[in-house]
Amino acid sequence: MEMYDSLGLLLQPNIENKAPKREPLMTTYLIEKRLTPELMIQDLDSFMGKIEELAVMLKLDLSLAQADHIALRINELETAKAAHLAWTEFGKVISQAQINGRPIIVFEFNQPLKSKGWSIECLELPYPAEGKHYPSESWEHVEFVVPSHAQTADEFLADLKHTYPEFGAQYDHLQDLGIKTKLSSPKGEGERLNNPTVALNTMEFVSSFIRTH
Repeated sequence: MEMYDSLGLLLQPNIENKAPKREPLMTTYLIEKRLTPELMIQDLDSFMGKIEELAVMLKLDLSLAQADHIALRINELETAKAAHLAWTEFGKVISQAQINGRPIIVFEFNQPLKSKGWSIECLELPYPAEGKHYPSESWEHVEFVVPSHAQTADEFLADLKHTYPEFGAQYDHLQDLGIKTKLSSPKGEGERLNNPTVALNTMEFVSSFIRTH
């Protein structure tokens, strides 16, 4: 089984609004893992502080960028189901897509989460992927949207290097700083267009994803 340990920046019928009640055992289970929405919101500023530090290392000024969504990471199916239910009290499901063979649930918050000057309107809750295990379960990444007409991840990376020259100048040396990069164009089932994305990850549990607008 592969072990994943990274911190990342990702540079994306009418039902009654009454949320189902959480089962006490489920709530206790999430509390033990510090995965209840209330506890995760308490931890948000600390996580976003790490995102700020990563952006400084990358020489990316994301202060005015749109924080499209924040994502969490979970290892077990039952934990994902419990978290899925718990977050229905804080927002409504606006997307349930199958990406790379697993459900990705997107919530729109009833009230945006505010942290470090950013306003985050959505939560991405990926169900666990087979064979993938994180050393800890918590917040995983924030995805920022940067305007671009790029159609591919390579084109988008070129745009980022042009928009942020200091980032472009050091891009080939990011590995020396302990930062991993990954280019992708994820597309959910039924979607017509890819979403060119640049993922930037440290080995300290922070990921930042950046994608086109």
